[in-house]
Amino acid sequence: MFILLPLSLYIHIPWCIKKCPYCDFNSHKLKENVSYIEYVQHLLLDLKNELLFINNRKIHSIFIGGGTPSLIDNNAITLLMNGIRKYLILVKNVEITIEVNPGTINIEKLITYKSVGINRISIGAQSFNLTQLKTLDRIHNVEEIKKTISMVKNVKFSNFNIDIMYGLPNQSLRESINDLSEAIATCSTHISWYQLTIEPNTLFYSKFHLNTIKLPDEDLIWNFFKHGHDLLISSGYIQYEISNYAKPGFCCKHNLNYWRFGDYVGIGCGAHGKITQSNKQIIRSIKNFSPNKFMNGAYLYKRYYVADIEKPFEYFMNRLRLFEAISYNEFEYYTGLSQKNIRLDIDIAIKRGYLFETNKGWHVTKKGHLFLNFLLEIFLKNK
Repeated sequence: MFILLPLSLYIHIPWCIKKCPYCDFNSHKLKENVSYIEYVQHLLLDLKNELLFINNRKIHSIFIGGGTPSLIDNNAITLLMNGIRKYLILVKNVEITIEVNPGTINIEKLITYKSVGINRISIGAQSFNLTQLKTLDRIHNVEEIKKTISMVKNVKFSNFNIDIMYGLPNQSLRESINDLSEAIATCSTHISWYQLTIEPNTLFYSKFHLNTIKLPDEDLIWNFFKHGHDLLISSGYIQYEISNYAKPGFCCKHNLNYWRFGDYVGIGCGAHGKITQSNKQIIRSIKNFSPNKFMNGAYLYKRYYVADIEKPFEYFMNRLRLFEAISYNEFEYYTGLSQKNIRLDIDIAIKRGYLFETNKGWHVTKKGHLFLNFLLEIFLKNK
């Protein structure tokens, strides 16, 4: 008997006031003539087209990401949430997150979020250091971060995340730990603490290769991680994923579903989706990246089946990020494949010290987390 996987909804808002130099997400500089109401109407039509694949399954979490979702006005967010409830069945304790950037949020928006059922806020702080904020070309300053956090608390959001980056250009260990200490001092229930990576097709990529920006060396990056990790653990946070720490009971349900290889519907420009059918075939979808095309009704860019030979890599690419054991039955449950399909790969990973095995399942070793890309390559069939 096929048991339905957890199902989430991701909603993409593509606009930012300006493009950050390190960002490779599908985001676009805001134009004055953008109608948020019109975009939401297209989001709901996009969602309506997905109902055939959703097939009355209940939604366990919703994430409104971007871009900068906090740019859209109160009428648009209200229309969006009312439309979602019209088309979808939400579980009673559904987690609904919206990303907000300091400098684009006010108390009225936060009150509206609460009134329409949003119950988790993710704040894109990135740093509490003004020099680094300027280097990252963020639109906000330190005071605006603190004001945003204060407003979130005043509106009684008991669950909020703060994004903090480390390994920034010319950053010292003291600066990195100060950033993290500031985030911890807010009593945030969740901290996403992740290393700056230089991605192709970004301004930082060009600057890095022209030697106009310099990142800390590998030894210093390791010190950032080690000292920061110890500080987070001693402050009562649990590391449940490579870049995510949470107070007990506050792990992000939406991201956990991604990393456990659950299903999700994606609507909006460039949004991705994954749906597992009753025969365990997996359908992936990608929405059109262009806001203009999307707002002209061309929602779908591509929809395709995942071949069985690709499933182990896709599964482990997500699942190995988590700091929890993988039960033997879980792999079969989420992929529809037998353990026999990956036995040789598992044995190689164990032999190289990336995994160890117990009577309950597979566990990633410390070495496995440190060399995750090498571990993943074992399951890549087109190598």
